[in-house]
Amino acid sequence: MSDYIGSDFDPVPLQGILAQLAPQGRAALLPALQAAQALYGYLPEPATVEIGRALKVPLADIHGVIEFYSLLYAQPKGKTVLHVCTDPACALRGGEQVLAAICQRLGVQPGETTPDREYTVERAPCLGLCDHAPAVLRGQEAIGAVDLQSVGDVLQGRGNHPVTACYGETNDLIAGCGKGRATTLTEYEARGGYAGLRRALSMSPAEVIAEVKASGLVGRGGAAFPTGVKWEGAAQAPGQPKYVVCNADESEPGTFKDRVLMEEDPHLVLEGLLIAGYAIGAAKGYLYVRGEYPAAYQALTVAVDEARRAGYIGEGVDILGSGYSIEIELRLGAGAYICGEETALFESIEGKRGFPRLKPPFPTTHGLFGKPTVINNVETLANIPRIVTQGAAVYRQLGTEKSPGVKLFCLSGDVVRPGLYEVPFGVSLRHLLFDLAGGVRQGRKLQAVLFGGAAGAFATPDQLDVEMSFEGLRAAGLPLGSGVVMALDETRDLRRILAGLAHFFAHESCGKCYPCQIGTQRQYEILRRVADGKALPGDAERLADVGWTMADASICGLGQTAASATLSALKLWPEIFEGKNEKL
Repeated sequence: MSDYIGSDFDPVPLQGILAQLAPQGRAALLPALQAAQALYGYLPEPATVEIGRALKVPLADIHGVIEFYSLLYAQPKGKTVLHVCTDPACALRGGEQVLAAICQRLGVQPGETTPDREYTVERAPCLGLCDHAPAVLRGQEAIGAVDLQSVGDVLQGRGNHPVTACYGETNDLIAGCGKGRATTLTEYEARGGYAGLRRALSMSPAEVIAEVKASGLVGRGGAAFPTGVKWEGAAQAPGQPKYVVCNADESEPGTFKDRVLMEEDPHLVLEGLLIAGYAIGAAKGYLYVRGEYPAAYQALTVAVDEARRAGYIGEGVDILGSGYSIEIELRLGAGAYICGEETALFESIEGKRGFPRLKPPFPTTHGLFGKPTVINNVETLANIPRIVTQGAAVYRQLGTEKSPGVKLFCLSGDVVRPGLYEVPFGVSLRHLLFDLAGGVRQGRKLQAVLFGGAAGAFATPDQLDVEMSFEGLRAAGLPLGSGVVMALDETRDLRRILAGLAHFFAHESCGKCYPCQIGTQRQYEILRRVADGKALPGDAERLADVGWTMADASICGLGQTAASATLSALKLWPEIFEGKNEKL
C-alpha cells in the first residue's frame, strides 16, 4: 500500500469502477468509497474528488459520510488492520488484555499505526464472535479464542478459524449450519431449498401474506412487529417502485445468530427475501450486511451469483415461469451500530450518514428512497420458506399460542457450551442454560444472565424458570430482544460490565438527538467512576434520571434502550452504585 497524494495518484482504476456506479448517483456513494479504499488503502483527497464528480455529490457531503463510518479512513492505515473486540463477551475472556498485548508487541496505542505501516490496531465493537471470545478481525479474516499466548500467531497470519457450534431440539433454521462453510445451491436444493419460493409463486401475493399472518411470525430483530401485517401494509401502500430489504447489520453485543445463518446457509436467507419481494410486489431488493462481517458478505455474494445463474433472481428474469422478476443488490456496511435501525439503514443505502429518521411516516409507506418498503432481519426471513412450504398450521405446532415457532438464542459468557441454540418458544431459561448448554463454567455459581445484549436487562438465578417466549419474558420484565443469553458467574464485577456496556453506547451514539448524544456520555462517565470504586452519593439517582430521559426523549431505539441494562441493575443491585458492596 502506498500514500497516493498529488501526482502519485492514479485515477484510472477508480474511473473504471465509477463509470459502472455513476448511473445510481448518490446511492452508489458507499460502494464507491469502499472500492476506492480497496484500491488505495484509504481515501486520499483526489479519490474523493473523482467520486464526487462521477456521482454528482458535493465534496462536503462525501467527507461527512467518511467521518461517520468507522471503517472508512481518510488517512493512511497499515497494510493490515487488527480490530480487537473488547465488548462484553470478549471482555469477560480477557479482550482488554489481548488488546494491550498486541499494542505492546507492536509498540503502538489503540488507533495507531506502526512506523513501518504494516499494522494498525483498533478497538472494535462486538464482532459477532461472542462464542469464540476473545476475537480479532485481522483484515478480512476472523480469529477466535485469542489469548496472550497466541498473540504472536495473530501477528504472523495464523489463528483459530471460529466455527460456531449449533445445537437444537428442533432443526428448522440451523439445518445448514455447524459445518464451518457455506451451503451451496446444489446442497440447498437437495434438502428442499427454494420449494418455498416455488409454492409462493403458485399462490397470489395476497395468499402468501395471509399465510405469513396466520403463522403469527413476528420480527426477530427485537421489535417483534407482526411480519405479515408489515408486508400487508407495504403491499397495499400506493406508490411504485416498492423495495424489500434484508437488515443484516447485526451489531448488538452478544448476538451472532444472523452471522451464522449468512455464512453457512445463505440461500435460506435469500429465499426468504425473494418470497417477501413477491408478496409485496417489489422489483428490487437489498441485502445490507454489517461491515464487520466480511465472511458473511462473501458467502451471500456467492449465493446471489448462484441464484442468478439458476434463474431465481435478475432484472427481467421470468422466475420459474411465474412472470415475476426481482433484482437483488448486496450492500456492505462501513461500521456503524446505528445502521441496524431500519431508517438509518435506508439513509446508508441512499449514500448518506446513517442518521435515523423521525416516525411517522413508517417504512411501509415511505421507506427506502421514499417508497413503500418491507425490511426484515435475517432470522425473520429465514423462517419464511418453511412457513410457506408447510403452512401456518404446521408452523404453529411448535412454540406457544402467542409465540409460535422456534427461536435462535446466542449463548455466551460463563457457560460450558457457548453457541447457537434453536429451541421452540416456551422452554425455560433453566432448560436452555443448564440442560442444553451445560450450566456455568468451572462449577461456579450463576450470578446473573444478561438478556438482549447491551440494550437488554439482567435476570437473577431465582428467575431460571422463566418461560422463553415473548409473553413469558415480558411478564418477568425481561426483553427477548435479539436472542442474547449471556451468563455471568459470581466472580464477575457487574460494575465493570455495566461500564463496558455504557462505553459501547457512548461510542455508537450517532449524535443526532441530544438526549442520546449527551445521555450516553454522561451515563458512561458515572458508570466508569462507579467501576473504579469512586461512586459519589447520588450516583444511582443520576443514572436513573439520565436513563429515563434517554428512554423517553431519544428519537430511535439506540437512545431509548441505551440505559436498559443500567436501569435493570439499579433495581436489582442498588448497593453497587454507592460503593457499599465490596465483593462486587
